[in-house]
Amino acid sequence: MNSVFAIELIKQMIWQALIVSAPFLITAMVVGLAVSLFQAVTSIHEQTLSFVPKALAVIAVLLLLLPWLVRSLVQFASTVIQRMPQMVR
Repeated sequence: MNSVFAIELIKQMIWQALIVSAPFLITAMVVGLAVSLFQAVTSIHEQTLSFVPKALAVIAVLLLLLPWLVRSLVQFASTVIQRMPQMVR
């Protein structure tokens, strides 16, 4: 395996990780911002109020995007498996 191939593979892995994790991170950030704004306006500072909505929103996004996530990860894995003969050279 030459260095160009290894760098390309690592770049693809990092990009895939970003694509897969972005919906969850964005959802948690938006819900956390909304809850923080609500807490600032109402002066309610309960710890569970910030955790539970974020957890529920991330679970909802997971259930909504699960087919796409599985399809994307399977496609990436099959691409890597098909390129394994090139890794040995």
